[in-house]
Amino acid sequence: MRKPTDQTVMHSYPGMVAIVTVAHEGEDNVMAAGWHSYISYDPAIYGVAIGRERHTHKLVKKAGCFAVNFLPYEKAAFIQQAGTYSGNATNKFELGGVTFDRGITIDAPILHDAYVAYECKMIDVNSYGDHDWFVGEITKFYRDEDLFQQNGLPDFDKLDIPLYLGRSSYLRADAKSVIKQFRV
Repeated sequence: MRKPTDQTVMHSYPGMVAIVTVAHEGEDNVMAAGWHSYISYDPAIYGVAIGRERHTHKLVKKAGCFAVNFLPYEKAAFIQQAGTYSGNATNKFELGGVTFDRGITIDAPILHDAYVAYECKMIDVNSYGDHDWFVGEITKFYRDEDLFQQNGLPDFDKLDIPLYLGRSSYLRADAKSVIKQFRV
């Protein structure tokens, strides 16, 4: 039975984890972010919450740009590593065996394994509690067209998507997942 509690109840999962990448003064870094969102369609604007104690926080603030990458389920171990280790002490790209190209409109890494990625130029940053919300206008989009249907939805016969449940656990959205489409 549901009852009131004074403890914080965090229920934002399951959800996709965004992989935020940044480059500043020759340093590349990557982190996993569970709190992120599209904010506007036109113009295309995306936001990501980054804790102020994170190494990525200071790099994004200094660089003024970041990239957002979405990885398939087979990269869930790397997603977890990117959210567990600090780029201050670990080269997470080397640790996870992940490769990348440089962005076209920004210098941030665009991961080779990403099925979708956005290059974002920062337009705003605001503090909320223990995180800052970095907002960027998307200046370049990437999508692996082979992994999507004509209607824009993922083709789960070709793409498995990791959904983060919390507590280092992931659910696989794949061809076995039950999908119900509603007609209105």
